[in-house]
Amino acid sequence: MASITLKGIPINTLGELPKVGSKLTDFRLVKNDLSVASLHDFAGKKLVLNIFPSIDTGTCATSVRKFNETAANLENTSVLCISKDLPFAQKRFCGAEGIENVINLSDFQEGSFGKTNGLEIIDGPLTGLHSRAIIVADENGIILHTEQVAETVDEPNYEAALAVL
Repeated sequence: MASITLKGIPINTLGELPKVGSKLTDFRLVKNDLSVASLHDFAGKKLVLNIFPSIDTGTCATSVRKFNETAANLENTSVLCISKDLPFAQKRFCGAEGIENVINLSDFQEGSFGKTNGLEIIDGPLTGLHSRAIIVADENGIILHTEQVAETVDEPNYEAALAVL
């Protein structure tokens, strides 16, 4: 269980992020067109997983915008923005913001991605949503970097995440 905060108030996650050096676990997440994406769909690509509670919050929206700017210049890398938002909300946000360089994926159907990766918040007002975290993996799905953002309203360390690529 990871202890994090929401505006200074302690909250907890279901578990810990996967360890650096371990392999990403396969997933089934819903794309904006309601089709399903799995880890296999990104085989041979480096991955940056930008995970957050909801696209409709300021910090989450900022992280998607920043990774969208950066993703355009990353070679053989996909940036996956993952939350439990409905695909319709993700699509609306990206359309309104002109977001084209990241892939939004939703864990709304089963929540298994959040559970498997220890990301699900288990208490407080955001119970059931994902914590803010970053996971970076190489072309073989080996995890190179993780960050569990300690304060939910803070942005992740973009530079540290991208430096391992």
